[in-house]
Order: sequence, then structure tokens, then C-alpha cells
Amino acid sequence: MDHPRPQLRRPQWLNLDGPWQAMLDDRADHHDPADVPFDRTIIVPFPPEAAASGLHDTGFRRRVWYRRVVGLDDDLLPGSDERLLLHFGAVNHRARVWINGHFAVEHKGGHSPFTIDVTRYLSSHSLEIIVQAEDDPHDMHKVRGKMDWELEPHSIWYPRTTGIWRTVWMEKVGHAHISRLRWTADVFTWQIRLDADIAHLPKNSTLNVVLRLGERVLVADRCLLTEDVLSRLFQLPDPGIDDARAHWMWSPESPQLIDAEITLHAEDGLVLDHVVSYTALRTVSVDGDRFLLNSRPYYLRMVLDQGYWRDSLMVASAEQLRHDVLLIKRLGFNGVRKHQKSEDPRWLYWCDVLGLCVWAEMPSAYGFSSATVHGVMEEWKELVERDISHPCIVAWVPTNESWGVPELMHDRRQVDFVRAMYHMTRALDGTRPVVGNDGWEMPCGDFVNIHDYHIDPEELYARYGKRENLPYTFEHVRPARRRLVIDGFNGLDKPLFLSEFGGIACMDQADTKGWGYSVARDGNELLARYRELMAAIHRCRALSGFCYTQLTDTFHEKNGLLTEDRVPKAPIEALAAATRGPDAHLHDWYVDPLGHSLLWREKHASSQPADLLDPGTHEDVRIALGQQLVDTAAAGGAPDDQPGTSGPPGPRVPLPVK
Repeated sequence: MDHPRPQLRRPQWLNLDGPWQAMLDDRADHHDPADVPFDRTIIVPFPPEAAASGLHDTGFRRRVWYRRVVGLDDDLLPGSDERLLLHFGAVNHRARVWINGHFAVEHKGGHSPFTIDVTRYLSSHSLEIIVQAEDDPHDMHKVRGKMDWELEPHSIWYPRTTGIWRTVWMEKVGHAHISRLRWTADVFTWQIRLDADIAHLPKNSTLNVVLRLGERVLVADRCLLTEDVLSRLFQLPDPGIDDARAHWMWSPESPQLIDAEITLHAEDGLVLDHVVSYTALRTVSVDGDRFLLNSRPYYLRMVLDQGYWRDSLMVASAEQLRHDVLLIKRLGFNGVRKHQKSEDPRWLYWCDVLGLCVWAEMPSAYGFSSATVHGVMEEWKELVERDISHPCIVAWVPTNESWGVPELMHDRRQVDFVRAMYHMTRALDGTRPVVGNDGWEMPCGDFVNIHDYHIDPEELYARYGKRENLPYTFEHVRPARRRLVIDGFNGLDKPLFLSEFGGIACMDQADTKGWGYSVARDGNELLARYRELMAAIHRCRALSGFCYTQLTDTFHEKNGLLTEDRVPKAPIEALAAATRGPDAHLHDWYVDPLGHSLLWREKHASSQPADLLDPGTHEDVRIALGQQLVDTAAAGGAPDDQPGTSGPPGPRVPLPVK
């Protein structure tokens, strides 16, 4: 999946990634684009701190300027009843954009996307785009995730990601067009709800919706549009019994998606817009102390994923994103906590397609102020709206480890802010559980999530093995010297997750900068200790799931199951067996190395391309990922006077497993 917006796709779009002119304005001296001396080239979407950008400049800077001139051929130049939209996946932290010399927009929020209708600025067959990206590296009150405020990365903090760091792209649409889709499944009534926003709605227009399960048409409906917002429930034919329903529903073991086509028609039947999307029948909920997927208790085996790459930092190619999802599943996990990062929608697409539960987390600010409140809430709202239709997301995590609210024990405002984030998220999406404050000092939440890096497996079992032990644990155990629950939040009747633990490093003794929460000398020792730890965790019947730290080594953190180059440190099959636990042989879905059920595999084996889900050997993966960066940096994109790479995303990759 190369399309940067997988759930609202049109057949033609223009990718503007590649070489852009740039200027590093370290002291923020320049304000007028006409005065900016563009003196170097940068490969977008890689940030200037990344080697893949061609600059690899890791110093402090307040601003980065970008310039690109795009030639518009007749296929892209909008007609009298068409619009040209320019999309930015993410620009850190404040973006100001000029189009053909005219100031167009300002957007704040370094992780969320924004769009500009550039039609009004067109006067010829070329489009000049200038972007000023302002990002104070020392501002502790903005959303920053894991980006370090010191010059060199230290402890658990990583290199900064400044400026444009997601795909920039364009598409031509009709004046009347579909601007937003939101899908919501209701398994209890066997319905799917569509909420669609229509821009510049013409009178007496209609919206045609077709839903397909494989080749079978489930819905073919025409809706008369009386307002520019459509909300429609589609009743599906309910097969009733679980065995028949199983072929319709999404889970990590059976990631069934429902394809969607939405067409906007004028009153006379003329097609005004046509988009391709997908949804799924899937529900998540909480019943007492259990997490439920599709109304059944479901044990989450998650891994912490920071989403960094050595040479490209927070940026990855579509193939790298797919390989990461494949490797997570090969390691025996059925879920992932994307930590302190809003990940590329193409990664969420592969979690949807391949079947991986996701906890979506808000990158944190560090200090508390009114600026923190405004910035975090606005950006989080945009991210929830961006990702709300992905079936893979099963929980929202707006706050982590009291970051941005460091005095929760003493400042009532900070408690109220955490609660406000929790309730706002529930108001935006009432279909998923929401975490109050992941790790400790929880004043609210649908789960109790604890971060505990104690190295003794038996001590972890003593703390979390039995529910009768939890009152003592909640009152007296203080990981990182923090209380676990505060402000009257009991938590004893909530699902309990050990949402960070482990962190076993495997590294050379000569590595004086690398670290982990404990250290193994080699892969054999790592595997032995991982087995002991996982055996204890699987004995903890009080847990509804776990999240192991972490997937890959990340700079000086050497506690990944994989290296930074995504090579397993121990045999992947042995690691997976420990992850899945001693009862794995009782379930048929573990026959497949990717965790797909026997029924799913048998149903779809014949229709699958031979290499779609093949993660390859460890060496194949390493070479493929390295070559992708080389190819991207070398080829870049089109020069300033030529259009960028364009083309249709093609049909969605088939879902089944080989």
C-alpha cells in the first residue's frame, strides 16, 4: 500500500516526495519567503537530522524552509468545476505554507495531517510551494514524543525530527467531492454505520455505497443527500451462528475486511466523485476485569514499538512498514503498542490487513501549562479523527507515565487535564476503551496499565499473578517510585495489563553507551531469560494481557528482540513460542507462523500471491530494508520543473494469507 491515505483513495494522485530546495534557518532570522536563500537540497519526507535526507544535520534549529516547483500537466490542472488539493502528512511543529507567492495556511501540530485547496492560487501550469517549518527544540510544552531536547540523544530520548516528515501529495477532485469518511461497526445488531462529509454539496445529489465481502455484494445502496453530512446504517445479512459469523469478522487470527466503494452522483446521474475504502465487523469492549474482542475475552500479547529507523528516524517506506508488521506477528504477538508516536496510516493499513491489534498513543509534551493543554488536546483530536476508522485500533492512550503532567500527586489541574483527555477521547469515540495514564498515577481509565521492569520473574508473578494480590500491589508497589492509582481510582474491577516490562538488552560489553533494564551476554542468554520471564507472565491469571519492551533496538536502547536493522537476536520461532505461551498448542490458529487461524488459511490460501505475506529470511529482510533507503535517497523524486511520481494506488492488496 503506497497510497498515503488508505481509507479514502482515488485512482490518481501525485507524490511530491523527493528533492526539495531547503534552507536551515537556525536562528529564525527569515520571515519573508522572498528573502530566503535556498542553499541546499533535502530529500522529503526525511527530516534534516536523518541520513536519508541527504543532510544528516543533527544540530539545533528553529526553522527549516522548503521550496518545490511542480509542473501541472493537463491531467492535473483543474477545470472550472474541479479543485486541486495539496496534502501534508505531518510537519513538525508549526507549518506556514505559501502557494505561488500567496500565504495559504498555518497549521500547528507536528504529528497530524492538513490539506490546502490550492485552486485559487493557480495562474499557470506550475505550482510553487514554500513551507516554513518552525520547531523550537527546547520547547518542553509542545507535543514532542521521544525527541530529545539535548544536542545528543541520551537515556530514552532520540534524535529530533524537524520539518516535513510525512509524504506530501496532491490530487484533483471535483468541486463537489467526498471530504471525509468514518466507519463504525455494530456487531450486536450486525450493522455498519457510515458517516460521510461532502464538500460543496449540489442539490438533489446522491451517494451510492457498495460493500463487498470478497466477491459477494453485501450492500448496494443509493442515499439522497439533503445535507452535506450523511449518516447511514447498513444492515448486513446475519448468518447467526458463531462458525458462520467467524468468516465475516475481523480479528488478528482472521483479519477479514469489507471492501467499500462510494460514488457521488449529481441529480442527472453524472459521477462527481468516486473513492475506495474498507471497513470491518469488529467490536472491542470491557466486561468486568476482562478485555473483550468481538464479545469474547481476548488476551493481548503486545510488544512496544517505537517506530524508529537508524538512517531515517521516524520515517519509513511502505515496504518497511509491512515488514515490521510481519515480524511482529512472526514473533508471536497479536498486538502492538505504538509508543509516543502517531504512525503512518500505511502502517495501520497493514495492521488491518494482516491482523494486529493496536494501542494508539499520543506523543507527549513534557511540561505542564495552558500551552500544553491547548496543544495536546487539539492535536490529539486531529489524530483520533484521522485514525478512528481503522479496525486494528482497539484502545486509545492519550497520556503516558505522567509526561506533561509531572505533578499529578500535588496539582489538581493536572489530574483534571488527564481526566479531560480521557473523557474527551471517550466523547470522540465511544466504541473503544481509553487509558487514563499508562504506567502509574492513574486517576481514571478503562484499564489499569502498569509499567514494571523488575528483573525477577517470580517477583512479577507475586505482584500480578492472582487478583487477591492486587490490593497490596496497588497500595504498596511503586515502580519508578510512583503510586499506581490515585485520586480515588480503585481499578480493582478493571482489566489489568502489564503494559511495559522486560527490556532485556543484548549487547557487547564494550558498548559503554548502550543499555537495557537488564543485560544478556548473547542471543542464547537472551532467549533463556525471555523464556523465563514469559513463562511467569503467562502464569499471571490476573492479567488481561501484556506489552513487552521492546520490538527493536532504538539507538542506545539495546533491549529489542530485533536489532535496529530488524534482525532477530535469537531464533524467531523460539522467541515466538515463548511469546505465545505453554497453551498455544491447544489452539489451531498457531499452526500458521503469522498467527492466522486454520480456517482463515484454508479459506484463502489459493487466492494469495506467493510472496505477499512472506517475511523472508533474516538476511532477506535486512537487505531489503537497507536497499529501500538507498534507492529512495538516490532516486529521490522529480526535479523542480517536472511532475513527481504519480499513479493509481491500484486495487487493495488481497487480504488472505498464503
